[in-house]
Amino acid sequence: MRAFWLLGAMTIAFAPPAIAADSIKIGFVDTFSGPTAAIGADARNAFELALDHIGRKMDGRPVEVIYEDDQQKPDVGKQKTEKLIQSDHVDFIVGYNWSNVLLASLKPAVDSKTFLIGINAGPSQLAGELCSPYVFLTSFQNDQAPAAMGQYMNQQGIKSVFLIVPNYAAGKDRVGGFRTTFKGEVVGEEYTVWPTQLDFSAELSKARNSKAEAIFVFFPGAAGVQFLNQYVQAGIKQQIPLYTDSTIDELSLPLQKENALGIFGALEWVNDLPNDENKRFVADYRKKYPGLRPSGYGAQAYDAVNLINSAVVAVKGDLTKKDAMKAEMEKANFKSVRGSFRYGNNHVPIQNFYLQDVVKDADGALALKTVAIAVKDDQDRFHDKCPMKP
Repeated sequence: MRAFWLLGAMTIAFAPPAIAADSIKIGFVDTFSGPTAAIGADARNAFELALDHIGRKMDGRPVEVIYEDDQQKPDVGKQKTEKLIQSDHVDFIVGYNWSNVLLASLKPAVDSKTFLIGINAGPSQLAGELCSPYVFLTSFQNDQAPAAMGQYMNQQGIKSVFLIVPNYAAGKDRVGGFRTTFKGEVVGEEYTVWPTQLDFSAELSKARNSKAEAIFVFFPGAAGVQFLNQYVQAGIKQQIPLYTDSTIDELSLPLQKENALGIFGALEWVNDLPNDENKRFVADYRKKYPGLRPSGYGAQAYDAVNLINSAVVAVKGDLTKKDAMKAEMEKANFKSVRGSFRYGNNHVPIQNFYLQDVVKDADGALALKTVAIAVKDDQDRFHDKCPMKP
C-alpha cells in the first residue's frame, strides 16, 4: 500500500493554474492523497497531456483547471464540488473515480446546470433514473466490464465461481453485472470493507474451501495490489484461476509484477489499441512522464478534454448555449483513444470491451495486451430507465 501511495505521490505536481479573465474554467475532482493517489495522478497527467495536444486553448480561449482532492470521501467530494460551482464558478466539472463520491456530488452539479464529465465512476443510478442532460461519462456503466468477463468465462466452460468485491456502490454493481451473463453457479460472494481493508486472507480461505472453479474480483488501486499478491502467496493461483475487473492495470502492475501473468481482465481501453489517437496518447504520455505508462483512468480523462473541446468549439466559445453544447457532446464527435463510440440516451458510451492479458513486451517489461474483443458495441442495461429519449 505504501509503495502504491508513493507511486501516486511522485506523479502529482500541483502547478498554479494559468488564470485569464476569459478562460474556460474546469474543476477537476479526484483522489490525490492516500493509498489510491496514483489513480488521481494518472488521470491528472493524461488530462494535462490532452490540454497540451490542443494547445491549452478551446476556441482560442485559455483553459484554467482547478484541481481538488476528494480524499476518497463522499462528503469531501460533495464539498469540493459545491466550492467549484459556487466560489470558483467553473464552466465544467470533470473527474470522480469512485461511484459513492460521484453520487454524493451529483445534485449540486445538476441543480446548477453545470456540465459534469465523469471519467471513471459509472453507478447504475446515474445510467438510469438519475441520468441528466448535464452529465456525460467517458468511461462506462459499472456493470459492463464484469458482464463481458462473465461471457468470456462461459466460453471457457467455467461452471462455478466465487465473487469477492468491495462493499460500496461500484462493487455491488459489478456483482449485478456479472450475474446477468454468467451462466454457472455463484457458490459464494464476499463484500470487503472499503476502502480500509487490505487483508484478504479470510476471503481467500473461503474461496478455496468453496471448491469453486474460478474466482472473480474487482479491486482497484492499492487493494488490487494487495489482493493479487496474497492470492499468489496463499498458493491459490495454482489451484483456482482468477478473473478480474480493474484489479490489474498499468498502475498496479509494477507492484504486482509476475504475479499478474496469465490473469485476464476486461476494459473498454487497452494501451495497445491500434488507432492513431491512442498511439499518440501512449507515446506522448511516456515521453512527458518518464517511467510511467498511462492506465484506463488516464485514457478516460484524456477523452474528457476532447469531449469538452468539441462542445466549446461548436458554440464558438459561447457557453450560455447549453442546449447546443449538449447536442454536440451527444455526437461524440472527436477522436477517442478507445476508437469510435457513440452515446446512448443516458450519455453512457456504447462501445467495445476488450479482453486483456499480462505479457512481457519486447524489452522484457510487463505490459497489458489486447487478446480479443469481449463484447462489441455494448450498451448498458439501465438506459431504458433513463427518462431522456434517444
